[in-house]
Amino acid sequence: MLEADPAPFSARAATILGISRASKAAHQRLAHAESWLRFAVPAMLAAFLLCLGTVTALQLSGHREEVVADARRDIDLVARLTAGTLPASLARSSGASEAMAPTSLRERLVRLLPPGGLPAGRSVLLIGADDAILAALPEQHGLPRNFGEFVGEVQVLGIMGERAGVLPVVLGTGERALATVRAVPGGTGIAQVAVVQTLDSVTALWAGRARIAAVLVGAVTLVVVCTGLAYALQADRARAVDRVCEQVRQRLDTALGRGRCGLWDWDIPRGRIYWSDSMYQLLGYVREQEFLSFGDVNALVHPDDTDLYGLARQLAARDTTVDHEFRIRAAGGEWVWLKARAEIVQDLEDNGRHLVGIVIDISEQRRLAESTATADMRLRDAVEAVSEAFVLWDAQNRLVLCNSKFRRLHALTADEAQPGRRYDAIMGRAALPTVRREIPAGEFPEAGARTFEAELADGRWLQISERRTKDGGYVSVGTDITALKRHQERLVESERQLIATIADLKRSRRTLEIQTQQLADLAERYLDQKAQAESANRSKSEFLANMSHELRTPLNAILGFAEVMESEVFGSLGSEKYREYCRDIRSSGHYLLSVIDDILDMSRIDARRVKLAKQPVAVSEALERALKLIADPARSKGLTVSVEMSADTLVMADERALHQILVNLLQNAVKFTPEAGRVAVRTRRALDSVHIFVEDSGIGIPKAALPKLGYPFEQVETNFARSYKGSGLGLAIARSLAELHGGGLRIRSEEGTGTIVLVRLPRPGLHDAAEAQDAAQDAAAEIGA
Repeated sequence: MLEADPAPFSARAATILGISRASKAAHQRLAHAESWLRFAVPAMLAAFLLCLGTVTALQLSGHREEVVADARRDIDLVARLTAGTLPASLARSSGASEAMAPTSLRERLVRLLPPGGLPAGRSVLLIGADDAILAALPEQHGLPRNFGEFVGEVQVLGIMGERAGVLPVVLGTGERALATVRAVPGGTGIAQVAVVQTLDSVTALWAGRARIAAVLVGAVTLVVVCTGLAYALQADRARAVDRVCEQVRQRLDTALGRGRCGLWDWDIPRGRIYWSDSMYQLLGYVREQEFLSFGDVNALVHPDDTDLYGLARQLAARDTTVDHEFRIRAAGGEWVWLKARAEIVQDLEDNGRHLVGIVIDISEQRRLAESTATADMRLRDAVEAVSEAFVLWDAQNRLVLCNSKFRRLHALTADEAQPGRRYDAIMGRAALPTVRREIPAGEFPEAGARTFEAELADGRWLQISERRTKDGGYVSVGTDITALKRHQERLVESERQLIATIADLKRSRRTLEIQTQQLADLAERYLDQKAQAESANRSKSEFLANMSHELRTPLNAILGFAEVMESEVFGSLGSEKYREYCRDIRSSGHYLLSVIDDILDMSRIDARRVKLAKQPVAVSEALERALKLIADPARSKGLTVSVEMSADTLVMADERALHQILVNLLQNAVKFTPEAGRVAVRTRRALDSVHIFVEDSGIGIPKAALPKLGYPFEQVETNFARSYKGSGLGLAIARSLAELHGGGLRIRSEEGTGTIVLVRLPRPGLHDAAEAQDAAQDAAAEIGA
């Protein structure tokens, strides 16, 4: 049961917001031991790693000593056997001179010790009485002449001989090795036998095993360290989670208490309900136990508001949410209004169903709603008593209230003008008056206010005043001004008619005078500009024709003399520089002649003197001829030229004009592409045309210069800062020829990246093919005649 106590509650829940903490004995013991386990586990892991490393190091060290000891015994045994067997072998030789020859000695040594039977890194040396090396097995190139230089001048082996046993030495090459010497009895000319083996070859197998052991120890160390780090991180995370849970519980209780809210957790199968501390504080009760029974809570709820038994049956039947207002008895006996919002939650541990939510104290809101309803009723009565049409809208353009005059004004029923409906929905059904004009505000206009006059359907006039309210809505009041408007309109209409008549006469006269003068000026300017254009065109044509005649004649002579001098027809020039000058003269002359040809071609195109003999032309063949002309410049610059097209692609074009278009575009692409660049040509078929793309990875064109390209004598570079020669007519000729074919030319470029030029030419249709066939037959007939 609950107890009323006005004092602040102090009981702390044994759960976290109704969820029980872990209560098993093993969990509790682990929680108590966690503080010293944090230090004990890392210490045990460190001790284990230290022991593992020490044992591994001792095992490797002992194994190495055993390997070296076995090698010492093996070297000593080989030296003794060789020294004892060698005299008998030499005694069977045919003579002393043969026995003392190095080649014969080495052959005898090979018979005793085959080279394949020696371990890697081991050498057997025969040493004479003067310390000279007579023979070696295996054979070594660059071997020192005496044994002292070979073993690094070690005096112990030289003085003590075989009594020194097997000693570690440093060879003359700087390698560490094991060496021993044995005297050869019998006076055969060989004083000693030396056996030497490098220390690296002795310990090679041990070193491999040591590396494997190091890798295993390292892997175990990594696993142990990672396990320790994981344990430490998990322990820190567990402590952090506990602290966060406690902070969340405290903050949630504080927030619920300050907001006059309470948390409910209704365990429906067990019939018990959890209240948060803020719920007890809200109602003034003291917590006696962790959970409340279903009957205890149902006894506190007002019987007219809800029935927990019926709610429990409803929740058991289906999943649902609760949004309900009800009264509950507080500790002082008064009724407190609460608003409950809850939802069914499935418990993951026991698969039970919980109704979890919050309740909010809405007693103050209920009292405020009652007082607001009373004030609203009084306001409606006052608005209805006003003689003008009155309406009030809120900030969201929803109707707040209006009187019957407003409904009659707009022919609205009470159902259509319901409060809460939007402006569009109400005024869409209303009979809207025609707004005549808005009355301007005075010297100090009020923000958000306006006044206008409107004429109703029955001929009456209203003056409607609108004002913005502080919450963003607006209020509108309409006053009947029908009599005043009718008198004012009669006076204004008479004056307006008189002024309008005078103004129309003046305006017509002034307009007529201005138009007459403008027409005369335009006619005179048109005649002058037409005469100037015709004169300029004639002058240009005459100038280009004269320039062609005047420049071609001397240029042809210059080119002919340059070729004669370069070929030395009339004798040697005497210097290679003269031949170079002749080549430069001929190259410059050809360039100047090509510029003149471009200018004349452009002139003929402008004068409409170009006649096109259109016929179906294979783009692949025209492109192949054009590529031959730019092959050498492209190869000299190391450019990559790629072609992507279909062999059966045809265009309806003049063959010579198509060749000129392709050559101009490819020459521009090669000229403006740096070394090791790329030039690509590809074609695409459209509905009634063929698109030819010429793409390069050259210097690109600025966006500001793109609109003027393709017109005569237009270039990106200025005349004072030019790095590429040319007349600037290549693109203009290509564009003009493409347009004469009924196609076009477009340019897309990005500075520093490259340029793409698109040429669009028409595809041959049935009518075009028939015309081309007739033209070909006529030409053949003329040739035959």
